[in-house]
Amino acid sequence: MKYFDAASSVSQSPTKPFGRKARSAMTLPGSCMTRDGRHRSSCTDSCSVPPRGFRLGPVSCRATHPTTVVSVELLEASLAAHRAYLLGWNTGPSESPGLPIYRSEVPHAPLNGVLRVGGRAPREALAEARHRLDGVPRIWWAGPDSDAGTADALLSLGAVRLARMPIMTLAIDKAASAPTPPWLQITETTDMFEFVPVYARVSGISPDGVAVAIERERAFSGDGTVIRLAGRLDDGQIVGTAVAWLSHDLLTLYFVGTQPEHRRRGIGTAMTRAALDLARERGIRTAALTSTAAGESVYQGIGFRTVGTFDLMSF
Repeated sequence: MKYFDAASSVSQSPTKPFGRKARSAMTLPGSCMTRDGRHRSSCTDSCSVPPRGFRLGPVSCRATHPTTVVSVELLEASLAAHRAYLLGWNTGPSESPGLPIYRSEVPHAPLNGVLRVGGRAPREALAEARHRLDGVPRIWWAGPDSDAGTADALLSLGAVRLARMPIMTLAIDKAASAPTPPWLQITETTDMFEFVPVYARVSGISPDGVAVAIERERAFSGDGTVIRLAGRLDDGQIVGTAVAWLSHDLLTLYFVGTQPEHRRRGIGTAMTRAALDLARERGIRTAALTSTAAGESVYQGIGFRTVGTFDLMSF
């Protein structure tokens, strides 16, 4: 999963206000939520059915393609694991009620941002986020765990929608098989000075941000276990990366990437499969990720299916 590639194209000033784009409702592509709290495998009309429980707000959906049936609990766990990972990068103050914010100081928008908003007035939440993230590029993840209408409210206050990114999950024992190329050796690494510059090149972290990213990786502290995988050639050169985040009984994938000169050789798929195998060996049965549009078909080929959507907002 080139998890951060879509937002890596964001190079706006961290403090410059943005113009307003046309409104568009948050959607859950290709699935409708049934009244018993599960997603239908497909639907033919737009729908908006509130799920059971408090944590997820009402979810709008529009039929675009079929998805697997997935429980609300799985979606909630995926969202919670995602929040836990990004909060592991945080160097700022502790979380505000209903507005978890993380600030890594890395000059890369996806590593500074707002994870959700619940029970807060949008204008008030936006003002606090701008204050706490002043001076760094940042994004807002408007997803199913935020109050209904969050994306529209942010748009009305001057935010800009950068992308819609699918939240995808997979039962690991259902993953399609994919052999590792014989010339690729995938192992765990703890050498951040070697590992971070490689994924930084693919993810869009600028050279002047690499040193801070290394520092934050070495100080990373989250509610889970992080395992970094490096795919090497025979000469030791790292050509593929993956970060396996084990939290909330899930594997969540980050920074899956291949160096540009080695793409289209099956490296990204091999890195993903290695992370899936690692998680299965540790008793984890489900994987999750958030994909860019470019990577979505690759993950669908492995077996991942869309269960929700994030609106990535610049503010």
